[in-house]
Amino acid sequence: MGLVARVASSAGARVLAGRPAGALDAVSETKSAGGDWVTEFDRGAERAVRELLGSMRPADVLTGEEYAASTPEDASGYRWSIDPLDGTANFVRGIVYYATSVGVCGPGPDGTEVWLAGAVTAPALRCQYFAARGEGAYKVGWNPETGEAEGEPVRLHGPQGGRADAILATGFGYDPAVRQEQAAALARMLPGFANVRRLGSAALDLCLVAEGVLDAYAERGIREWDYAAGALIAAEAGVPVVRPAFDGDWQLAGRLPVDPSQG
Repeated sequence: MGLVARVASSAGARVLAGRPAGALDAVSETKSAGGDWVTEFDRGAERAVRELLGSMRPADVLTGEEYAASTPEDASGYRWSIDPLDGTANFVRGIVYYATSVGVCGPGPDGTEVWLAGAVTAPALRCQYFAARGEGAYKVGWNPETGEAEGEPVRLHGPQGGRADAILATGFGYDPAVRQEQAAALARMLPGFANVRRLGSAALDLCLVAEGVLDAYAERGIREWDYAAGALIAAEAGVPVVRPAFDGDWQLAGRLPVDPSQG
């Protein structure tokens, strides 16, 4: 599963890498709110991921951000969660923090659904993060021209504890009321950190916590495809991870001084 996740994520990222440098005319429409863009690259990348998974794992269920779920007649019990372009606003504006995220879940030892593997490929950063359940998390160089890994994978171990310069990553929704609640929660969390970053890609935020570049991440209201791969990568790097219990709940990674959901 881990190799399939990596290859599928690479397929989507290669579509993103095909955008001409500096082109900002990829926007086709907004989604739920102003500034929440969807582009032909989102759709093209998801089609590429689905085509690859359909050929390699034809009995698996496919779910994603841009298209309806695809459920085979005799489903295998495994389900893929695809975010073809996490960080679309960054992509549109030429900011390098965007990626294709692909995660897969299936039955665990007790029959409950667990996350099994995931990969996040960032073409502008020329790297790929990946993990498989019980096998650790890794980062490797990635060539956008070939879609292949470069160099040897480096195992990730999460952030150092007790840093005086700890950095918290977060994000904000597009709905003004939700954004106000997120800002209030951020104010409650900030005393435990020296600084804050808002990079614009939940998948990469989680991977950067896994890498130890960021110390923690907290964001309310992200969707399953946003965290499917990144949360597993962080967890496999040894980072404490709390996934959303429902739509609109908080995704947490790292050690936080307070529970942001408690006002």
